[in-house]
Amino acid sequence: MIALADPPVAAPVPKPRTLAELTETVSASRLSTWQRCRLLFFFRYVAGIVKPPSAALHVGSTVHSVLQQWNLARWRRTALDPEALRAVFDQAWLVQEGIDWEEGEDAARQSAWAVLETYFRYTPIPADEKPEGVEVSVEADLASHGLPRLIGVLDLVRAGGRIVDFKTSARSPDPGMVAHTHETQTTAYSVLYREATGKWESGIELHHLIKTKVPKLVVTELGAAGEDQITRLFRVMEDYVDGLEGERFVPSPGLQCSSCEFLNECRRWR
Repeated sequence: MIALADPPVAAPVPKPRTLAELTETVSASRLSTWQRCRLLFFFRYVAGIVKPPSAALHVGSTVHSVLQQWNLARWRRTALDPEALRAVFDQAWLVQEGIDWEEGEDAARQSAWAVLETYFRYTPIPADEKPEGVEVSVEADLASHGLPRLIGVLDLVRAGGRIVDFKTSARSPDPGMVAHTHETQTTAYSVLYREATGKWESGIELHHLIKTKVPKLVVTELGAAGEDQITRLFRVMEDYVDGLEGERFVPSPGLQCSSCEFLNECRRWR
């Protein structure tokens, strides 16, 4: 069991992994990738092909880093004024080589900072609320269910056990689809929180920071995961293990292919 006061853990550098390693542990992001496209999963996690981050991914990573420091400051009962937050943003923005900026780096940078300003202005989290945890690395031993160990990092756990996940998007999420499309991730977070604390989460919040011309914040509140959701998560994990053991890495052609970084590799698939 891991205490929710643990400091943040840096994300590992992508690298090729054996099938044995991939079936020993599993994360919500790996499960979601598996559900999206098994060939994409192969390129990213088995072959370990590293691509330059997209402009959207760089913006999302920067926004996430700033929110992490903002939440850590509140956890420590300190304050980050606008100047300090801007310094954190500038440090986090440090650009990697090879990014296709599409509409230009300056425009992307301004958009990222504008969406953060909007979040700080309209966040539903009270200024004096101390988080239970920030960027906490947790895991759940599911061997009794015949499943791999589930691992993950919780962006934020609010007071009272409310799990928050931050997302950046170019458009507002469909209210009727949010719970469905993010169910694997949110249910995994529920399982991880319960394992780490020995108690149920009070709910889950998805904070979407929308990068429109006039930025906005959309908060989706979800209840604690139910038995049916956990059963579905476990069935997805069973399919994941079975598919890896059978090496069933096949493509899933669809609209998502137009934005896939492995499109060229997929076209050459044999």
